Amino acid sequence: MATLESWLDEFRRIGYPIGDTAKVIQQDGDEGADTGLVAVKLTNSSRVTYMQPQRPGAMEWVVTLEPHDEPEVLSSADVHRLATELSMVSALCVFLETKSRAFVGDDRR
Repeated sequence: MATLESWLDEFRRIGYPIGDTAKVIQQDGDEGADTGLVAVKLTNSSRVTYMQPQRPGAMEWVVTLEPHDEPEVLSSADVHRLATELSMVSALCVFLETKSRAFVGDDRR
């Protein structure tokens, strides 16, 4: 978890406006290994959003947007703000993939 926390801190220092909306959550994998889970609280949507490696040991990260029980109705301005937030989530996902590859010495894309 400390490694992921340091990567989030680095992402913030680069200048991405994630503030306290992103946090690392412990997720136990096989044999108790911490597989990494980063939750992002979107301010323009009530959806739960998190990212994690595609599978244990994978370098590719994926983003999950949890489903809603009810429709989410947004104004055009709200959609624009949400799109901006999702762009940041995408950038964070790419950043975590890049850091993961460097961490294990894999520079494949």
